[in-house]
Amino acid sequence: MIDPGKLKTRLQVQAPVETDDGQGGVARSYTTTTAWAQVTPIATRGGGAGVEADAGGATVKYRILLRSNFVLTLQHRLVDGARIYRISAIRDADDRRFIALDAELRVE
Repeated sequence: MIDPGKLKTRLQVQAPVETDDGQGGVARSYTTTTAWAQVTPIATRGGGAGVEADAGGATVKYRILLRSNFVLTLQHRLVDGARIYRISAIRDADDRRFIALDAELRVE
């Protein structure tokens, strides 16, 4: 059983909206909804941050827990101020009242 009192972080859930730019491409914008979440860093071997060759930063992995009243895809993103979390996995948690997300945060 998940304690709803642990949902202490207010996140913006952003859904992508693509419109034709008139030159054969698309312009992407986002619609925003607000949700309370539990955001927990995932400890991995090597300190929890992945470093890619020729990259100017690192990727930190998080587990994010939300109420299940959202329909999310991997194209959605979660925003907390200047932090933008990219969703890498979505699954039901416990009795399907919550959803658990694996997300990555790019740290420059």
